[in-house]
Amino acid sequence: MDMSSIASRLGLSGSRPVVRKAAELRRLCDVTFDSSVLGIGEVCKAIICLEIAASKFQVIFDRAEAVRMSGMSEKAYIRSFNALQNGLGVKTTLDARELGIQFGCVRLIPFVQKGLSLYKERFLAALPPSRRASTDFGRPVFTAAAFYLCAKRHKLKVDKLKLIDLCGTSSSEFTTVSTSMADLCFDVLGIAKEKKDAKSIKGNRELLDVLPSKRKHDDDSDSSGESSGDDQDELDLPTYKRHKKMEKEAYNDWKSSVLSSNKQTKPDPAKPRKQAQLNFKKKPSDMALEVSSAAN
Repeated sequence: MDMSSIASRLGLSGSRPVVRKAAELRRLCDVTFDSSVLGIGEVCKAIICLEIAASKFQVIFDRAEAVRMSGMSEKAYIRSFNALQNGLGVKTTLDARELGIQFGCVRLIPFVQKGLSLYKERFLAALPPSRRASTDFGRPVFTAAAFYLCAKRHKLKVDKLKLIDLCGTSSSEFTTVSTSMADLCFDVLGIAKEKKDAKSIKGNRELLDVLPSKRKHDDDSDSSGESSGDDQDELDLPTYKRHKKMEKEAYNDWKSSVLSSNKQTKPDPAKPRKQAQLNFKKKPSDMALEVSSAAN
């Protein structure tokens, strides 16, 4: 398939510099090494060259459509992309300043740079000395993840899918790097989540009104201003634990009532007991009455 036809299907027909650069990368790939050894077909090679050229000229590239056209899975496509990129010796760079200008968040640039430098220091400190030299932080996914976390921290809306397409990575890898950055640099890139009071949320008012114990507790606190610690602990318990506690209290009340009734009906041990006499001998008159009744 021709490079121009593939570019038109990917929406890059209007970007002639991108198409020319992709054709140049394809010729360089044919001269440098055999891509079939890596398991990369001709169509997939042309698509990857278009993506490398698009990232070089900062043109948005549709990664999902490219994966569909290549006939590969997303993981296999990314593996082929990295192999071809390393074979050509081309590295895509993504600067925080370019991201800030493109997304209209110029004030985030110093925060992104600070978060990246802090993440590198803490990540390298956690690694053994033998692995520090092989660590590469020049990949665009690190800059994109730091930019995304800074935007969320400062409550700015950023298109996550567009950011993933710009850095040329998968959504799973982007999520992994973002989680790692948020864990190591929570003081700079993390987002503090405060637990809100249920009464302050409008949607939870109906749920609170359904619970009579909660409503009664609120009314008592409004009228008197004071509540006992036991009632507060009981209200803080989950619903199933509260029901379990109520059942246990009901069982204890029943048990105490049964024991008290047994104590009241229990005979006095001081009084001597009399054994009842059983008479197994019947009188002849009684036997005659039984025979006559049976005959009737």
